[in-house]
Amino acid sequence: MTINRRDLALSTLAVSALAFATPTLAASPDEEAVAKKVEAFRLAQIAADPKALGGLCAEELSYSHSSGKVEDKATFIANATDGKSKFLSIEYKDPTIKVVGPAAIVRFHWLGEQEMAADGKKVSTNLHILMNWQKQGDEWKLLSRAATKL
Repeated sequence: MTINRRDLALSTLAVSALAFATPTLAASPDEEAVAKKVEAFRLAQIAADPKALGGLCAEELSYSHSSGKVEDKATFIANATDGKSKFLSIEYKDPTIKVVGPAAIVRFHWLGEQEMAADGKKVSTNLHILMNWQKQGDEWKLLSRAATKL
């Protein structure tokens, strides 16, 4: 069998067209549920909403800041909602979610800006975040979070 450039080009074109026509796999229901919780957490941080943050976090929460400070659930919520600063923006860029049994590994690039209540100074943050979510009953709860300065 002889294959010429025209046949090769047509075959390549057909395979390329097939690749675009093939639907991509949708996220699993658990991945979608975790994505919704992650977005709810982002919005709760911006709003400094203690009730919303409390509902999203596991009792066993270990929340680690890029400074190395580690907080439990009560301390995290108290500090996140004390009014000493407010978030002007928080963006979770390029998130990935991988569900492994009753756990979900979430990673993203955090870009944020806060305003300090004491002096009005604005502070930008550029971080890499790792969150671990755990399925507790029918709900996904934030179990741990770690941040690294970029």
